[in-house]
Amino acid sequence: MDISKATVLVAGMGVSGRSACEVLAGRAAHVVTVDEGKSDADYHSFADVDFRGIDLVMSSPVFNPRTPFIVKAQSLGIPVVSEVELGWMLRVPSGQSQQPAPWIGITGTNGKTSTTQMVSAMLTGAGETAPAVGNIGKAVSHAAVDPSNQTLCVELSSFQLHFTQSLSLECAAITNLADDHLDWHGGFANYAADKAKVYRGVQRALVYNADDSRVSELAAAADPAPGCKRVGFTLGAPQAGEIGVQDGWIIDRSGLDATGENTAVEDTAGENTAARSLAAVSDFSHLCEPDGTVYPHLLADALCALALVLGHGIAADRAVEALKAFKPGGHRIQTVARYDTTVDADQHGIAQQTGSAHGGNGHQGESTDRPQADSSNVIRFVDDSKATNAHAAGASLSSFPPHSVVWIAGGLAKGGHFEDLLASYADRLSAAVIIGVDQRPMLDAFASKAPDIPLSIIDPEPKESVMQRAVDAAGTHAHPGSVVLMAPACASMDQFVSYADRGEQFAAQARLWVARRQADPHGQE
Repeated sequence: MDISKATVLVAGMGVSGRSACEVLAGRAAHVVTVDEGKSDADYHSFADVDFRGIDLVMSSPVFNPRTPFIVKAQSLGIPVVSEVELGWMLRVPSGQSQQPAPWIGITGTNGKTSTTQMVSAMLTGAGETAPAVGNIGKAVSHAAVDPSNQTLCVELSSFQLHFTQSLSLECAAITNLADDHLDWHGGFANYAADKAKVYRGVQRALVYNADDSRVSELAAAADPAPGCKRVGFTLGAPQAGEIGVQDGWIIDRSGLDATGENTAVEDTAGENTAARSLAAVSDFSHLCEPDGTVYPHLLADALCALALVLGHGIAADRAVEALKAFKPGGHRIQTVARYDTTVDADQHGIAQQTGSAHGGNGHQGESTDRPQADSSNVIRFVDDSKATNAHAAGASLSSFPPHSVVWIAGGLAKGGHFEDLLASYADRLSAAVIIGVDQRPMLDAFASKAPDIPLSIIDPEPKESVMQRAVDAAGTHAHPGSVVLMAPACASMDQFVSYADRGEQFAAQARLWVARRQADPHGQE
């Protein structure tokens, strides 16, 4: 389609809609906007739009495929696209290569953001202008028309992918798959099919989670471009064509060299690929607990990111060094406060949280200017507010020892159930604090699968004090060696602006709890 001659309807004036309007200005013949809740939209009802004059609809992810205006547009033969598809249509040549910047795309139920940020960090460390965009950072349509970008690292949601048809990524990955957003997609099969679009026509590296059977099936069934290399990542010892972990080391058997080409060395059976030891897992501080215990989900994200970067053509040693320096973004399994139960308030040995209370792309790390207290004497507060579904919460819970976690859980359940989550990870819990307006699914799961776990149930009102009351309740359950973990397994919008707002409130209240205990270590909370 020749956009310069098209009338484009932008449906929804959120972040993606406004970005699309800005990018389309001067590129499309006409731009018409519709949003029932925005006063500056051209129309405030889809019933007022004359679709006979529309050539293309760019739809916000808020609208599912069964929304009446989408059905109507499609029945009239009008293409409905995502902002991602629009960005792909409008992309411009990079100022350096004179070709459009290649896109590296990452999707999956969980781990998309961390993986995308790691890819961007490694490419940036190698000297490229390679921003993390899409579902994070700058809107992808803006990034696609910026000639200074050499590569785009694009986080892709299933909503965006549904209305994306022509995308042909340089490298693509699906991190994992679990039940999520099934109401929007109309079932898991539709959800998985939309995720699988990242593999369509991928050119250099098709990266998949070899430990996830459903992702592996999608990878095997995919139709990439000729010469594209399929690369699996695994937390176990890697097979030929994989990158994985063995004896505490990251081992590369992907067959990708520094140019992204296949340099496999095979035995007479054709099954053995030369192995390279890239680095010890313990070299990556952001992948491990302070005691060296590995966060398995973050390690999986790192392996996925490494495979993508090797596929892009970055030398392994440069990629590894950049990954060692990487710091995760906000609200992803971050220690935000610590209380040393052995140190009185007037001593200086209590480890305190440093950094901003705001997540964003900053890092909230622990103080490193003095030795950390023995973890068996410390109560830690860990923010994993980004764990907005059961799969993500399970990955977070799995990172901690048995009976060590006081879990803050609950929120907007999105029709989810938590029995399987509790059946798998109740042994990690010493107690739980239930928040949210939609508490019944979580309470039913505890009653069914973990009836002996002590619970504190937080009244949803008043909303303004929910997090304070939750942290205070968690403090009554905590003991030396406890981790107060906020990995709610639910969305945040019932009581908070976003998962970031939820995480920031948790961090602030955790620090206040620690400050009160420091001021009166023998007092009662």
